[in-house]
Amino acid sequence: MDLLAVLLFGWPVLFLLPVFIRQINQYERGVVLTMGKFSTVWNPGWKILIPIFQRVIKVDIRVKAVDVPDQEAITKDNIPIRINAVLYFRVMNAEKAVLEVEDFFYAVSQLAQTTMRNAVGEVKLDELLAQKQQVSERIKIVVDKASDPWGIDVQSVELKDIVLPENLKRTIAKVAEAEREKQAVIINSEGEVIASTNMAKAAQTLSQQPGALHLRTLQSVNDLSSDQSNTVVWMIPIEALKALEGFAVKR
Repeated sequence: MDLLAVLLFGWPVLFLLPVFIRQINQYERGVVLTMGKFSTVWNPGWKILIPIFQRVIKVDIRVKAVDVPDQEAITKDNIPIRINAVLYFRVMNAEKAVLEVEDFFYAVSQLAQTTMRNAVGEVKLDELLAQKQQVSERIKIVVDKASDPWGIDVQSVELKDIVLPENLKRTIAKVAEAEREKQAVIINSEGEVIASTNMAKAAQTLSQQPGALHLRTLQSVNDLSSDQSNTVVWMIPIEALKALEGFAVKR
């Protein structure tokens, strides 16, 4: 008889348990409204909820990634670009995230888009391309400060892609090519200067030693003779001509 009574009266209790009990997971917080007014924030675990009078709103406190879509922006030097980013944030205060803003995820996304356009408009294109990290940090500081009243902590902002117009890409490529050619001409001219200085020093050294030019000529001939395909043109040193001239004078 007792078993029958337990079965008769126990089944309704089992069916009613889900109505009174709420489970808050480890990565969640439960914001409880009692008769429409905020009463408390539930930590993880099983909690008893009074139906009709109470309502619980679960808030995920894990880190969330907001993909900021492509935005049309104009840099400080009036160059139109398209830029996108990703923003990472988490809820630090579940009460504020529910009570102070209607949809904190949507609000953070819209705030990030507006801030990113404003930040791009404050820098030139060269600064944006060379200092992406600094621009990202600037966006993070602005969004984090604006979302503090919502109980949101912005952890990082990363600029992903900066899309330039095709004609601007070609112009930048031409500038880079011209810069490379400029460096090549400068390096080549510097090499010519160094080579001419060394040749002048070598000529001065050879002119100071009698017979040095003749020895250098013989050495050059020896180098050429190592390859049978070379045609050697014999060059008479000036010293030899001077010797012949002196011999003719004596006669």
